[in-house]
Amino acid sequence: MLITTSNLNEARKQIQKIKRENKNAEVIVKAHDEDFNRKILENKDVNILLTPELHNQADRLKQRDSGLNEILCRIAKNNNIKIGIDIDEIKKLDKKQKSKILARIAQNINLCKKTGAELVVFPKNKYKKQDIMSFLISLKSSTQLAKKACEKN
Repeated sequence: MLITTSNLNEARKQIQKIKRENKNAEVIVKAHDEDFNRKILENKDVNILLTPELHNQADRLKQRDSGLNEILCRIAKNNNIKIGIDIDEIKKLDKKQKSKILARIAQNINLCKKTGAELVVFPKNKYKKQDIMSFLISLKSSTQLAKKACEKN
């Protein structure tokens, strides 16, 4: 179940409702700002935080604002929450936006490698395993991290 709301209280209510109806349901929350992402990652009922790199905030002078940092990735790893990359959303962007987003994804991949957090690529079963692995490895992912991301598809 995908939750797209930017209101934290509404997102929590939807997560609780989904888990009450079906305990094994996969809860996917679309990322928003940093505070929202942290509160969502602290919720153990969430399975995937989708596209933390897609936001309109400007990058900092010496570092990209990728929507994640090392602390958020450690929280995600401790709570078994995966970081989702939506390829279809990236394809819709123009060239300049696409380059920024791919650089942010590369930074998030580096953070996931450092902390041990897992990645997942969306949409599931639309792309070949080899294409997904090539995409992730071209963004400096380790082979092991890319294989885990492909296993979840």
